[in-house]
Amino acid sequence: MVSLVKARKLRELTDDELKKKVGDYKGELFNLRFQLATGQLDNPMRIREVKKDIARIKTIQREREIKGRKVT
Repeated sequence: MVSLVKARKLRELTDDELKKKVGDYKGELFNLRFQLATGQLDNPMRIREVKKDIARIKTIQREREIKGRKVT
């Protein structure tokens, strides 16, 4: 249920805002992986959440791309 609400909120954002969010999440994922490698990661489940957030945003971007091409 949480992911549905999040997806709705993400769909309200502009394309540029989505690109910025993907960049932010990728930076966070890099930091989390670095913490994991050094043994400083407190919540390993956060890696999974961030990866899913990135996938969710990329799915919305792809939907918009397909919708933009489809002119029938």
